[in-house]
Amino acid sequence: MGRTRLDELARLGQSIWIDYLSREMLDSGTLERLIQEGIVGVTSNPTIFEQAISAGKGYDEGLRAARERTSDAKEIFLELAVRDVTDACDVLRGVYDDGVRRARAARGRENAAGRHVDGFVSIEVDPLFAYDTEATKAEALRLHAAIDRPNLLVKIPATKPGLPAIEDMIAAGKSINVTLIFSLERYVEVAEAYIRGLERLVAAGGDPSTVASVASFFVSRVDTEIDRRLDEIGGHDDLKGKLAVANAKLAYQRYKQIFAGERWESLAAKGAASQRCLWASTSTKNPAYSDVLYVEELIGPETVNTLPEKTIRAFQDHGRVRPSLEEGVDEAQALFERLASAGVDYVDVTEKLEREGVKAFADSFSKLMEGIKARAAAA
Repeated sequence: MGRTRLDELARLGQSIWIDYLSREMLDSGTLERLIQEGIVGVTSNPTIFEQAISAGKGYDEGLRAARERTSDAKEIFLELAVRDVTDACDVLRGVYDDGVRRARAARGRENAAGRHVDGFVSIEVDPLFAYDTEATKAEALRLHAAIDRPNLLVKIPATKPGLPAIEDMIAAGKSINVTLIFSLERYVEVAEAYIRGLERLVAAGGDPSTVASVASFFVSRVDTEIDRRLDEIGGHDDLKGKLAVANAKLAYQRYKQIFAGERWESLAAKGAASQRCLWASTSTKNPAYSDVLYVEELIGPETVNTLPEKTIRAFQDHGRVRPSLEEGVDEAQALFERLASAGVDYVDVTEKLEREGVKAFADSFSKLMEGIKARAAAA
């Protein structure tokens, strides 16, 4: 097989994860085939599990078995999800181990702090806990204990109450995928929570090299909301479809600033890995825009892009590969000023998107619980 576009992305330092997981995907060998194509991680969330469990009969056997042990819908869901994620972690363990070997070989050399460790699978805490720090921490610990794989990432939303939970989990040596990040200010707070957690872990005698984290910046939803507001204002069509990419590019600049300097280098020397930016929600929602817009424009080292299979196929077919993430940074900053002049309130946009994101996941989770009750009864 010749070099593919995914291979080219890897050569430029970007990891591609798929944003979907299901029992059928595992049982059919689809995940192994995707790994052979260059996919090096998997993410999931309540919406994804709701879609997977409601589709087909792949979960009927698991539902019947779980129903014999409990009638609680959430416990049934957790049993199914833990099985899926554990199996996916095992499938991806070779990818993870290879990254660990490369990181250890680089330890002590100049590039050690910028290492890539892939092979991760993510599972999200109950979204109904998004504004409850203690409940989030308890569920994150429960998921890590139930799955017990080094390449597990537990997803915690980047709400204000989520920040102390993130820091405490990192301090406890648990790997975390911080999800639902929309604003640059919140991203900085997330990165600071990660670093503080690592500092606490080191102070307690822990090994930071065992901890991984990504900061999941949601992309396409930003353009959807900005475009809607510009339509309400009228005019300014030249500003549409641009802020999502600009937002991510400025986040990456902050990443480079935060994970540099004496404070970070002290942790890196002990084996700590930087908290990579992960571009999430990167399928294009507006058919007027390129179907690979949020892949082509966000290519850079030490980053992850999570894609649905449809977008992966589109990019493999006609995507353009170039180191685009640091192009037009000044223009990205200027775009913020132009949008403000047009009457778009960035803070209000990102706060609204966070609230809607939490609600969407919570609604999916509630729908999932109802679906499990019905499917378990039928099974």
